[in-house]
Amino acid sequence: MNKILNNLGLCLKAGKLCHGADSVIEGIRSGKVKLVFLASDAAINTKKKITDKAKYYSVEVNEEYTSLELSNAIGKSGRMVLGITDENFLKILKK
Repeated sequence: MNKILNNLGLCLKAGKLCHGADSVIEGIRSGKVKLVFLASDAAINTKKKITDKAKYYSVEVNEEYTSLELSNAIGKSGRMVLGITDENFLKILKK
């Protein structure tokens, strides 16, 4: 597993990650979410909903990983969307 996926697990344990489409959309709206991880195999409707909201609020979306990779990274099954809510974790993930 690569460093980004490893750090997603740490981010969840630190309470700096939200998961699930509704939670991430609410985080984007409130300005808390700084970066979105959207599964490359997410449903078309989910992709559109998340990318439209992220574009409107100028939040970067990463579609590099599958739902299995994202789910395994945080130890929760069936996760399609993750939102990073901490600037420090954002810096770590962008390195």
